[in-house]
Amino acid sequence: MVKKAMEKGFKLILGSQSMARKRILAEMGYDFTIVTADIDEKAIRKDKPEDLVVAIAEAKENEIISKLGGESQFAKDPKPTLLITADTVVVYKGVIREKPTSKEEALEFIRGYSGSHGGVVSSVIVRNLKTGVRRGGWEKAEVYFHEIPKQVIDDLINDAITYKVAGGLTLEHPLISPFIDSVMGGVDTVMGLPKELTEKFINEVL
Repeated sequence: MVKKAMEKGFKLILGSQSMARKRILAEMGYDFTIVTADIDEKAIRKDKPEDLVVAIAEAKENEIISKLGGESQFAKDPKPTLLITADTVVVYKGVIREKPTSKEEALEFIRGYSGSHGGVVSSVIVRNLKTGVRRGGWEKAEVYFHEIPKQVIDDLINDAITYKVAGGLTLEHPLISPFIDSVMGGVDTVMGLPKELTEKFINEVL
Protein backbone atom coordinates (compact mmCIF):
# COMPACT_ATOMS: atom_id res chain seq x y z
CA MET A 1 0.00 0.00 0.00
CA VAL A 2 1.32 3.43 -0.93
CA LYS A 3 1.53 5.48 2.24
CA LYS A 4 -0.70 8.55 2.08
CA ALA A 5 1.80 11.05 3.51
CA MET A 6 4.41 10.02 0.94
CA GLU A 7 1.81 10.01 -1.81
CA LYS A 8 0.57 13.50 -0.92
CA GLY A 9 4.08 14.88 -0.50
CA PHE A 10 4.30 15.68 3.20
CA LYS A 11 5.84 14.35 6.38
CA LEU A 12 3.75 13.45 9.40
CA ILE A 13 4.57 13.52 13.12
CA LEU A 14 2.26 11.96 15.69
CA GLY A 15 2.66 13.70 19.04
CA SER A 16 1.53 10.73 21.12
CA GLN A 17 2.83 7.51 22.62
CA SER A 18 -0.66 5.96 22.66
CA MET A 19 -0.63 2.53 21.03
CA ALA A 20 -4.27 3.01 19.97
CA ARG A 21 -3.53 6.33 18.21
CA LYS A 22 -0.52 4.81 16.46
CA ARG A 23 -2.67 1.93 15.25
CA ILE A 24 -5.49 4.20 14.06
CA LEU A 25 -3.15 6.46 12.09
CA ALA A 26 -1.47 3.41 10.53
CA GLU A 27 -4.91 1.99 9.64
CA MET A 28 -5.63 5.31 7.88
CA GLY A 29 -2.67 4.52 5.63
CA TYR A 30 -0.18 7.07 6.94
CA ASP A 31 3.50 6.67 7.62
CA PHE A 32 4.67 8.83 10.51
CA THR A 33 7.28 9.42 13.17
CA ILE A 34 6.62 9.77 16.90
CA VAL A 35 7.61 12.74 19.04
CA THR A 36 6.12 12.82 22.54
CA ALA A 37 5.33 15.83 24.70
CA ASP A 38 6.62 16.14 28.25
CA ILE A 39 3.88 18.14 29.92
CA ASP A 40 2.05 18.04 33.23
CA GLU A 41 -1.49 17.37 32.08
CA LYS A 42 -2.81 17.75 35.63
CA ALA A 43 -1.64 21.37 35.63
CA ILE A 44 -4.13 22.14 32.84
CA ARG A 45 -7.66 22.50 34.20
CA LYS A 46 -10.91 23.37 32.42
CA ASP A 47 -14.49 22.95 33.58
CA LYS A 48 -15.80 21.53 30.30
CA PRO A 49 -14.34 18.25 28.96
CA GLU A 50 -14.35 19.65 25.41
CA ASP A 51 -12.24 22.62 26.52
CA LEU A 52 -9.91 20.40 28.54
CA VAL A 53 -9.03 17.94 25.76
CA VAL A 54 -8.40 20.81 23.33
CA ALA A 55 -6.24 22.69 25.86
CA ILE A 56 -4.14 19.60 26.59
CA ALA A 57 -3.71 18.82 22.88
CA GLU A 58 -2.61 22.46 22.37
CA ALA A 59 -0.10 22.20 25.21
CA LYS A 60 1.31 19.00 23.66
CA GLU A 61 1.49 20.76 20.29
CA ASN A 62 3.38 23.76 21.66
CA GLU A 63 5.80 21.63 23.70
CA ILE A 64 6.64 19.41 20.74
CA ILE A 65 7.18 22.40 18.44
CA SER A 66 9.55 23.85 21.06
CA LYS A 67 11.32 20.48 21.39
CA LEU A 68 11.80 20.40 17.60
CA GLY A 69 13.41 23.84 17.63
CA GLY A 70 10.42 25.96 16.59
CA GLU A 71 8.43 26.25 13.36
CA SER A 72 11.20 28.25 11.68
CA GLN A 73 13.09 24.94 11.39
CA PHE A 74 10.45 23.75 8.92
CA ALA A 75 9.76 26.92 6.91
CA LYS A 76 12.29 26.21 4.15
CA ASP A 77 11.63 22.49 3.82
CA PRO A 78 10.47 21.51 0.32
CA LYS A 79 7.83 19.22 1.84
CA PRO A 80 5.52 20.38 4.64
CA THR A 81 5.62 18.57 7.98
CA LEU A 82 2.30 18.06 9.74
CA LEU A 83 2.05 17.57 13.51
CA ILE A 84 -0.92 15.73 15.05
CA THR A 85 -1.67 15.98 18.76
CA ALA A 86 -4.70 14.65 20.62
CA ASP A 87 -6.20 14.05 24.04
CA THR A 88 -9.07 12.01 25.49
CA VAL A 89 -11.11 12.07 28.68
CA VAL A 90 -14.02 10.02 29.96
CA VAL A 91 -17.07 11.77 31.40
CA TYR A 92 -19.07 9.81 33.98
CA LYS A 93 -22.21 11.40 35.44
CA GLY A 94 -20.89 14.83 34.49
CA VAL A 95 -17.46 14.30 36.09
CA ILE A 96 -14.28 14.35 34.00
CA ARG A 97 -12.14 11.24 34.37
CA GLU A 98 -8.52 11.15 33.23
CA LYS A 99 -6.02 8.35 33.81
CA PRO A 100 -6.56 6.76 37.24
CA THR A 101 -3.74 7.57 39.66
CA SER A 102 -4.33 4.79 42.20
CA LYS A 103 -5.93 1.36 42.58
CA GLU A 104 -8.71 2.95 44.61
CA GLU A 105 -9.50 5.40 41.84
CA ALA A 106 -9.33 2.68 39.16
CA LEU A 107 -11.70 0.53 41.22
CA GLU A 108 -14.15 3.41 41.61
CA PHE A 109 -14.01 4.13 37.88
CA ILE A 110 -14.59 0.56 36.68
CA ARG A 111 -17.25 -0.28 39.26
CA GLY A 112 -19.15 2.78 38.07
CA TYR A 113 -19.24 1.57 34.45
CA SER A 114 -20.71 -1.81 35.37
CA GLY A 115 -24.28 -1.91 34.08
CA SER A 116 -24.00 1.78 33.22
CA HIS A 117 -22.35 4.00 30.62
CA GLY A 118 -19.71 6.68 30.18
CA GLY A 119 -19.05 9.41 27.67
CA VAL A 120 -15.77 9.93 25.84
CA VAL A 121 -14.47 13.22 24.44
CA SER A 122 -11.44 13.14 22.12
CA SER A 123 -9.68 16.11 20.58
CA VAL A 124 -7.32 16.33 17.62
CA ILE A 125 -5.15 19.20 16.39
CA VAL A 126 -3.30 19.14 13.08
CA ARG A 127 -0.67 21.82 12.42
CA ASN A 128 1.31 22.45 9.26
CA LEU A 129 4.76 23.33 10.63
CA LYS A 130 5.85 24.84 7.31
CA THR A 131 2.96 27.32 6.99
CA GLY A 132 1.66 27.59 10.56
CA VAL A 133 -1.87 26.70 9.43
CA ARG A 134 -3.69 24.61 12.04
CA ARG A 135 -7.08 23.04 12.60
CA GLY A 136 -8.49 21.56 15.80
CA GLY A 137 -11.68 20.17 17.22
CA TRP A 138 -13.27 17.35 19.20
CA GLU A 139 -15.79 14.53 18.95
CA LYS A 140 -17.93 12.67 21.49
CA ALA A 141 -19.00 9.06 21.87
CA GLU A 142 -20.88 7.05 24.51
CA VAL A 143 -20.05 3.53 25.71
CA TYR A 144 -22.68 1.29 27.34
CA PHE A 145 -21.61 -1.64 29.52
CA HIS A 146 -23.17 -4.88 30.73
CA GLU A 147 -22.61 -5.85 34.35
CA ILE A 148 -18.87 -6.40 34.90
CA PRO A 149 -18.06 -9.34 37.25
CA LYS A 150 -16.04 -8.59 40.38
CA GLN A 151 -13.20 -10.91 39.29
CA VAL A 152 -12.87 -9.04 35.99
CA ILE A 153 -12.79 -5.71 37.85
CA ASP A 154 -10.08 -7.06 40.19
CA ASP A 155 -8.04 -8.28 37.23
CA LEU A 156 -8.38 -4.92 35.49
CA ILE A 157 -7.18 -2.87 38.45
CA ASN A 158 -4.10 -5.11 38.63
CA ASP A 159 -3.31 -4.53 34.95
CA ALA A 160 -0.80 -1.74 34.19
CA ILE A 161 -2.68 -0.65 31.04
CA THR A 162 -5.60 0.52 33.23
CA TYR A 163 -3.45 3.38 34.51
CA LYS A 164 -2.32 4.50 31.07
CA VAL A 165 -5.74 5.27 29.53
CA ALA A 166 -8.42 7.87 30.21
CA GLY A 167 -11.07 6.60 32.58
CA GLY A 168 -9.10 3.40 33.17
CA LEU A 169 -10.69 1.51 30.28
CA THR A 170 -9.72 0.64 26.74
CA LEU A 171 -12.32 -0.95 24.44
CA GLU A 172 -9.98 -3.48 22.89
CA HIS A 173 -8.82 -4.91 26.24
CA PRO A 174 -9.68 -8.64 26.14
CA LEU A 175 -10.99 -8.52 29.71
CA ILE A 176 -13.49 -5.72 29.10
CA SER A 177 -14.54 -6.22 25.45
CA PRO A 178 -17.06 -9.02 26.28
CA PHE A 179 -18.90 -6.63 28.61
CA ILE A 180 -19.40 -3.78 26.15
CA ASP A 181 -23.06 -3.52 25.22
CA SER A 182 -22.85 -0.81 22.55
CA VAL A 183 -20.97 2.27 21.39
CA MET A 184 -22.84 5.36 20.26
CA GLY A 185 -20.43 7.27 18.03
CA GLY A 186 -17.07 6.32 16.60
CA VAL A 187 -15.00 3.54 18.15
CA ASP A 188 -11.96 5.50 16.93
CA THR A 189 -13.16 8.48 19.01
CA VAL A 190 -13.30 6.24 22.08
CA MET A 191 -9.81 4.95 21.31
CA GLY A 192 -8.43 8.48 21.14
CA LEU A 193 -8.18 9.62 17.51
CA PRO A 194 -11.34 10.43 15.49
CA LYS A 195 -10.49 9.26 11.97
CA GLU A 196 -12.80 11.48 9.93
CA LEU A 197 -11.89 14.62 11.86
CA THR A 198 -8.17 13.85 11.57
CA GLU A 199 -8.44 13.23 7.81
CA LYS A 200 -10.47 16.44 7.37
CA PHE A 201 -7.92 18.53 9.25
CA ILE A 202 -4.97 17.00 7.35
CA ASN A 203 -6.57 18.00 4.05
CA GLU A 204 -7.45 21.48 5.31
CA VAL A 205 -3.93 22.40 6.47
CA LEU A 206 -2.16 21.26 3.30
